[in-house]
Amino acid sequence: MAANDTFQPLGATRHALAEGVLWDDLSGVIRWTDIHASRLWEYDPATGKSRDWILPARLACFALTHKPGVLLLALEHQLVRFDTHDGSIVTLDDIEPEIASTRANDGRCDRAGNLVFGTLNEGGSEKIASFYRYGADGRLSRLALPKAAITNSICFSPDGETMYFTDSPSLRIMACDYDAATGEVDRIRGFAELDPALGGEPDGSTIDADGFLWNAQWGASRVVRYAPDGRIDAIVHLPARQPSCVAFVGHELDQLAITSARQGLNDDDIERQPLHGAVFLGKAPKGRGLRESRYGHAPQGIHA
Repeated sequence: MAANDTFQPLGATRHALAEGVLWDDLSGVIRWTDIHASRLWEYDPATGKSRDWILPARLACFALTHKPGVLLLALEHQLVRFDTHDGSIVTLDDIEPEIASTRANDGRCDRAGNLVFGTLNEGGSEKIASFYRYGADGRLSRLALPKAAITNSICFSPDGETMYFTDSPSLRIMACDYDAATGEVDRIRGFAELDPALGGEPDGSTIDADGFLWNAQWGASRVVRYAPDGRIDAIVHLPARQPSCVAFVGHELDQLAITSARQGLNDDDIERQPLHGAVFLGKAPKGRGLRESRYGHAPQGIHA
């Protein structure tokens, strides 16, 4: 268990809904999104400087590509290619244009370079959201997973053959067999269940090099490390009620970056815990991370 003062905020910025944090090893920066502000952020640990870009729509999640500084973005209703060097945007595909109340949400690349992401229902609790695979070949397809209200916790075992995911209100993190070559899924099963008494929901997750799953638990002020058999192995407590996503960062991949949110909190909540909405950075109490997979096929001579 990590003490609260182990994790410190990156600067003074507090976000409405920080999410999707990851380590960009080619650029040496931590990247994340503030969804409701339609902003992409980066932080350079070597200089201590931050930078952000305003986007034309809310940015739900994103993926690195094999070209440094070029990202694949899942905006609320579109997949686009974004170049951080000149700010140019190229539209690639639409996301659920037939459903007015959904938008993109959590996502990350599988071990073969396909972006897997989900949507959420902004219009209520009905399970109308889905999980998708945007293949390295540029084709968008829906995964044969159950419909959801709020898709989250998408990550992959080190060998890429198990996918983890959740419908957050269910309080259950699920697992399934996953074929990165085809997007086929099988043996959908429960992995871990949150205690309803804690008042939290499973949000963003990542997998470490030992195959343990780290899950940010929205509303419970904590990140939990689960063993491959689903038992709780370690807990990081935070001075912020709504942690939203977690990633291993740094050149040694031995630190954790954890995003959080102020969404839905009142002035009294924020006065009691002014670090709501911060991005936290600290030494991981256990384990090391895996290098983040990049979208697309790796150029010849470069291993993904």
